[in-house]
Amino acid sequence: MNRASVLPNQRAEAGDRLGDFTVTPRVLWLGLLATAIGAISAVFALALLKLIAFFTHVFFYQRWSMAAISPAGNRLGALAILAPVAGGIIVGVMARYGSERIRGHGIPEALEAILVGGSKVEPKVALLKPVSAAISIGSGGPFGAEGPIIMTGGAFGSVVAQVFHLSSAERKTLLVAGAAGGMSATFASPVAAVLLAVEVMLFEWKPRSLVPVALASATAAVVRRYLLGLGPLFPTVAHPAAFSVTTLLACFAVGIVGGTVAAFLSQSIYFCEDRFQRLPVHWMWWPAIGGVFVGLGGLIFPQALGVGYDVIGQFVRGDYTLRLIVGVLVVKWLIWAVALGSGTSGGVLAPLMMIGAALGGAMGLLSPHMGAGFWPLVGLAAVISGAMRAPLAAVVFAVEETHDLNLLLPLLVASAGSYCLSALVLKRSILTEKVARRGYHLSAEYAVDPLEVLFVREVMRAHVGALPAERTLEEAAQSVRGDHRHGELLLPVVDAAGRLRGIITRNEIALLLGQADAATLRRPLGELARPNPVAALADEALRAAVNRMAEKGVTRLPVVEGDGSGKLVGVISMDDVLKARARNLEEEQRRERILQPLRFVFPARERRSVSSRGE
Repeated sequence: MNRASVLPNQRAEAGDRLGDFTVTPRVLWLGLLATAIGAISAVFALALLKLIAFFTHVFFYQRWSMAAISPAGNRLGALAILAPVAGGIIVGVMARYGSERIRGHGIPEALEAILVGGSKVEPKVALLKPVSAAISIGSGGPFGAEGPIIMTGGAFGSVVAQVFHLSSAERKTLLVAGAAGGMSATFASPVAAVLLAVEVMLFEWKPRSLVPVALASATAAVVRRYLLGLGPLFPTVAHPAAFSVTTLLACFAVGIVGGTVAAFLSQSIYFCEDRFQRLPVHWMWWPAIGGVFVGLGGLIFPQALGVGYDVIGQFVRGDYTLRLIVGVLVVKWLIWAVALGSGTSGGVLAPLMMIGAALGGAMGLLSPHMGAGFWPLVGLAAVISGAMRAPLAAVVFAVEETHDLNLLLPLLVASAGSYCLSALVLKRSILTEKVARRGYHLSAEYAVDPLEVLFVREVMRAHVGALPAERTLEEAAQSVRGDHRHGELLLPVVDAAGRLRGIITRNEIALLLGQADAATLRRPLGELARPNPVAALADEALRAAVNRMAEKGVTRLPVVEGDGSGKLVGVISMDDVLKARARNLEEEQRRERILQPLRFVFPARERRSVSSRGE
């Protein structure tokens, strides 16, 4: 049956029953749990930041304090090399004898838990991850706190979900809610945290997941106000609201370069990881080996050590020099790639921000002057967009960190350019590459399921061999043997009014004939067919029918009218579903010219006059 054969009133009836969403009232319960998780995630964020400061004082200043401080001001001299080495040894021991899940930068581990672990995370990871990250960063590791807090918040959300009677999809929602709450509290960026969750971790855009994640992020932002204060994290001067074409073209150029840098960043990290894989020592010692490089880099350029929020603030304020730009682009990049490749614990967002800001500052030397911090912010968003494949989160994140709404347009242009180039030249992002190396694949492209916009009536076979319920087994056997036009394996059984009474297959008829006596041969099919069969409704979405096939373990379903009459109108099989999918692929791949440009511009009469004048 084709589209033209579907009556308008039947489509209208289907539209009345179908909705835009499949959300149920359970989203309210998930939202309540997510709110609590968001509040706790903010506490975890505060604890992690305090732990980082504490270990920074211990490793570099040999004192007890939790006040925020940078390791760059230490006076240890060459002995400073020992700090990241010692931190690497401790993290390696914790990973081997505690949990190997604490290795890495957090988000890939959360992705793996979502993809293959049923969104279940061991409770001890919620404790070991922040402690190991605090030791790694506090001892000079060039990482950010956001990856560990995302993993920590996600682990806590997963643990809470495991306490209650929830599905795997609901556990995933709460895991991501904890991750978003942690990022929101760390950076005072609730909207960007939700967008990052959607673009990187949720693999869907549905109310059942978006609402709880948004509530968790918003709650964490509210709690942050009392624990860490209000944002913005990187205040800047106000920038103009209008931008020239030249400025926007320069922003796009920064985006292209940012996407290129993002590709090289990802490749450099995994290049280092491959080199560590070849070392003839246990992986427990790799973080200490990486710590040697971190320590040497710290001697050359101390600002490369630690989280580096203070350095990012310098770029945003416009308080930077060529030496700072080169130091970040060379030293920070190298020690970060080596340290992360060693498998220690740390995040990627803060280093990406610092490298992006330095890149923007470098390109700003050749671009129109747009005020202090303009080009570093454009470069920051571009690198985040290209490396994490999260263009919308990158734009909103830069705005939330500065509270400068006038930056939206240039940030959008740069992020789009970076995202485009990264998607074209890099198969996987800096986050999904690690997941792929563990043997798993995921797609970051979201689209409406083609089976959601097609109805069963549009692909079913309307002309099927239905058997009357009053027909005897012997008569049915003769009819089936003599009718092979459709080759149907599934034979619906209907009453005199055409209503579905049951189903029977050719094999079942053959089996009954082989065992039947004279009385059985005279029994009507209505008594022999399987009653109350699973059926599809003609005016329901094709996805619902496919889900029913998967749930019941069948490949064919009878189709009945959706008005409650039970009247048989056809049969649908997996072959029909594949044909629908093939039609969708054809719509995506087939290219054709609908309008002829010349005919569209010049009507036929004018074309004749043009050609006559040419003669």
